[in-house]
Amino acid sequence: MSVKGYMIDVQGTLIDDREKKPIGDAVRVIRNLHERGVPYVLVTNNTKRESADFQAYLRDQGFLFDEVQYLDPLMVLDRVVPPSPVAAYGSPLFLEVLEKRGYRLDFERPKAVLVAIREDFTNDDYARMIELVLGGAKLVGMHETSIYAKNGRRYPGVGAILKMVSFATGKPYEVVGKPSRAFYAEALKRLRRQDPSITYGETLMISDDLVGDLMEARALGMETVLVLSGKISSLEEVAEIVEKGADATAEDITAWFETRRKGAA
Repeated sequence: MSVKGYMIDVQGTLIDDREKKPIGDAVRVIRNLHERGVPYVLVTNNTKRESADFQAYLRDQGFLFDEVQYLDPLMVLDRVVPPSPVAAYGSPLFLEVLEKRGYRLDFERPKAVLVAIREDFTNDDYARMIELVLGGAKLVGMHETSIYAKNGRRYPGVGAILKMVSFATGKPYEVVGKPSRAFYAEALKRLRRQDPSITYGETLMISDDLVGDLMEARALGMETVLVLSGKISSLEEVAEIVEKGADATAEDITAWFETRRKGAA
């Protein structure tokens, strides 16, 4: 496949999950793409900061990108759940962001149960989610991350929680961010603002989340690269499923681009 553009994950791919600092020479990799005029979009499942704030943080770390080269779930949330009463589950920062955007927290009669990442969910939280969904609230995930990594530990991601509640209730769920097709379609639009002719088949997706990012990207026709700098620390952990989502693997994003450069030389 001739790659014309890139969708690039952020957490675990460009910045580490512990210190939130650049991984290897990730800053140089993105700068190189930018200076060469190669189309790319940073596709992150950020929900803890307002989109503009997180963009500013990444730029402070040295990453170079324009407004069109960034996308997170908060930027498309109102297309799935317009401002309304919601039973929202996630970090305090996420709840603050929602309230600033006009959403009202309601754990009695919400229009939707909105799930983001948090490391300390309890069985009581899950029980309340189930009750609300059975009562008619729409089940929505801010993304469908498979694993949440923090402080050297791995927790069930939003995708795992959505599947549990869906299985318990028999109700479907929707996803705002990755790997929803609507989210990837918006990312493709942003690539096409840089190169109007680009297609999924000419796009390469790089991420540390095999299940939560890459499998759907491949289903859409993208080439996929799994980096081992985040949620997955070794291929042995995913040996039985890696071929379902990854066309290639690399230690980190720097190593993959270096390998590709040498192969093209």
